[in-house]
Amino acid sequence: MKKILFIIGSLRAKSFNRQVANVAKEIIGNRAEVSELDYSDLPLLNQDVEQPEPAAVARIRKAVSEADVLWIFTPEYNMSYPGHLKNLLDWMSRPVKFMDYGTPTCINGKRVAICGAGGKAATADCRAKLTELLSFMKAEVLQEQVGIAVPAEAWGTDVLALTDEQKAQLKEVADKLMG
Repeated sequence: MKKILFIIGSLRAKSFNRQVANVAKEIIGNRAEVSELDYSDLPLLNQDVEQPEPAAVARIRKAVSEADVLWIFTPEYNMSYPGHLKNLLDWMSRPVKFMDYGTPTCINGKRVAICGAGGKAATADCRAKLTELLSFMKAEVLQEQVGIAVPAEAWGTDVLALTDEQKAQLKEVADKLMG
């Protein structure tokens, strides 16, 4: 059974992107093993603390390595990705064997899907920049992406109701990840 690791780009408990991930998990159902990466304890990337490898980094690298595919759900912060998500990706881009830049990283060659819920632009800038960054990191980024513009009323209720069309788009990405 395929292992899909969800990465939520918002640390907020009621995050719209966490809500989208929950819908995606329902869409996947029992066709794959889905887990969510908790990286809230990840230290800022700093070569002074890179060795010995922090426990949070080891745990994250193991989870990423064991996953068949990654699915990122992220908001857009100031026309880009959130800083804590960038920090996570920076740690994943570092060599698993310290200072051995000839060996693959834990994300090298990993299939990655990107979705985002946010403002009127539906996270378009964030998704484009993430695609560029992940491609540079030698991940295989799916062309199919879902961008969701959060309706005005949801910002006041913290509840995001997806349309049938948005659910169909998520199903398309899920099916692509399963293939």
